[in-house]
Amino acid sequence: MEDGRRTTVMERAHHALQDEFLRKAVRFTTARLKNNKLKASEELGRWEDWRERGRRIRAHTVAHLDYYLKQFADQVRARGGKVYFAADAAEAARVVSGIVEEKKAKLIVKSKSMVSEEVHINRHLEALGAEVVETDLGEYIIQLAGEGPSHIIAPAIHKNREQIRDLFMRAGGEGLGTDTPSLAGFARRQLREKFLSADIGITGCNFAIAESGTVVLFTNEGNGRMVTTLPPVHIVMMGMERLLPTFADLEVMANLLPRAGTGQKLTAYMSMITGPRRPGELDGPDELHVVILDNNRSSQLGDPDFQEVLHCIRCGACLNVCPVYRQIGGHAYGAVYSGPIGAVLTPLLNQGSEYADLPYASSLCGACFEACPVKIPLHDMLVRLRRRNVREGRVKAAERFAFRGFRQAFSSPGRYRFVMRLARTAQRPLVRQGYIESTFGPLFGWTHSRHAPALDPVPFRERWKRLAPELEERALDREAVGQPAAVDRRQADPSRADDGGKGGAER
Repeated sequence: MEDGRRTTVMERAHHALQDEFLRKAVRFTTARLKNNKLKASEELGRWEDWRERGRRIRAHTVAHLDYYLKQFADQVRARGGKVYFAADAAEAARVVSGIVEEKKAKLIVKSKSMVSEEVHINRHLEALGAEVVETDLGEYIIQLAGEGPSHIIAPAIHKNREQIRDLFMRAGGEGLGTDTPSLAGFARRQLREKFLSADIGITGCNFAIAESGTVVLFTNEGNGRMVTTLPPVHIVMMGMERLLPTFADLEVMANLLPRAGTGQKLTAYMSMITGPRRPGELDGPDELHVVILDNNRSSQLGDPDFQEVLHCIRCGACLNVCPVYRQIGGHAYGAVYSGPIGAVLTPLLNQGSEYADLPYASSLCGACFEACPVKIPLHDMLVRLRRRNVREGRVKAAERFAFRGFRQAFSSPGRYRFVMRLARTAQRPLVRQGYIESTFGPLFGWTHSRHAPALDPVPFRERWKRLAPELEERALDREAVGQPAAVDRRQADPSRADDGGKGGAER
C-alpha cells in the first residue's frame, strides 16, 4: 500500500527490479531447480507419457470432484476423524479458531501449508492469544521476517545467509555463523522444544486419497512427521481439489511432483495419515480434524476456460521457468500464489478488480505449460483472463482506443500500408542509430529500460518489388548459358502437388 492505495503489479515489479540481490538469488535458485527437473525427468524416461497420465488423473478427479469429496469425507469419518467444509477463507478461519478455543491451545506448530497462507490462519490464531510457530525452515525464516512466501516450494528464496543469520540472532541466536550447519542447528534447537510442548499441529495436504480417507504429505525436513505425531490434535487444511481417487494414482503423482518441483526422484519424507491414533498405536494424534476449503474453487467447475486450473499439484515448476517470475520474484505478485499459476489462480479465487492486473505479469511464452507436469495451459488462461478484463471494462480507455485502431489498420492491406508509412514518418525525430530512445509517449513502457527498434525506412514489400526484376534477369541469364532456372517447390515435391494444399497439410 502506498498512501492508502494498493500498489499495482507493475509498481511492485518496478520496485523488485531495483533489488539486484533479489534478482540474482531468484535466478540462481530457479535455474538450479529447473535444471534438476530436466535431469530427473530424463532419468525417469518417457516424461511426456508420465505427464499425460498425470493430466488424465487430475482431469478425471476434478470432473467427478463431488463424488470423490463425499467418498473421502465418509472414509475420514469412518476412521474417527472429523471433516468440515468451509465455503470461504473466513469460514475456514472460524472453524480452526473454534477448535483452538475448544482445546484451550496456547502453542500451535505448523508444517508448510499454502492453504493456511491463503486463509491467513496465523493472524487469526495469534489474535486469540495463541503462539503459532512455522516449522518448515523456509517458512520459519519468513515468519521471523514478517513476510509471506516468495515461492510455492522455496518460501525464503529471496534471503541470503547473512540476512538469515541476522533474523536468527534477533530470535535468540548468539554467535551464529553464516554456514548451513550453524543456521540449521539453531533452528533445530528452537523448534525441538516447540514440537514437544505443542497443543495442536496444523498441516496442509499434498494429496488426499478418496478410497481410504488418507492425507498425504510430501516434506524434505521431517517436520511434517513431528507436527502430525507429537501434538494431541492434528488439523489438516486442504483445498477441495487436492483429491486423488486411489493409491495407484498417488504412485504417478509421487513420481511427477518431486521431479517437477525440485528434481528429486522422491521427497525425503512421504507421510500418510489415515485417521487419528488407534488403540495400541505408539504415536499419532488423539484427534484428527480435516478442513476442506472451497474459496471460489467450485466456481471454476464446469467452466471450459478455467476448470483445468484445479489440476495444479503445487510443484512450482511453472515459477522456475517463467521469465517474469525469474526477474521479479514472488512478492511482486502481491498475493500468496505467485508466478504463472498465481497470475491465473489469484484472480479466480478473488473475484473483482483487486488482482485483475496479474494476468499481465506474463510474456505468454508458454514455458509454464511445457514445464507443468499435468499439462495445465496457463498461457491460454492468462489470455482468457485478459479478455475477461476487456469484456468487463477493466482496461484503460487509451488501451481500448489503441487496439481498436490496431484492428482497423491490420484488417485492410491499404490501411496497413498507409499507417506504416505514417509511422515511419512520425518516428524520424525519435530515431537514433536505428533505435527509438524516447522516454515519453506510448512506447515508454519499453523504452524506459531498453531501446525499441525503429521501423525500417524501406519496408520488405518495397524491397521485394525492386528485387523481382533482378531475379527475373538472373533467371534469363542462367537459361542463356544452359543452366536450369529456379524450380517451383510444388513441382519438386509430389506431396505438395496442386491439390488445394491437402498433401502438404497431411504431412
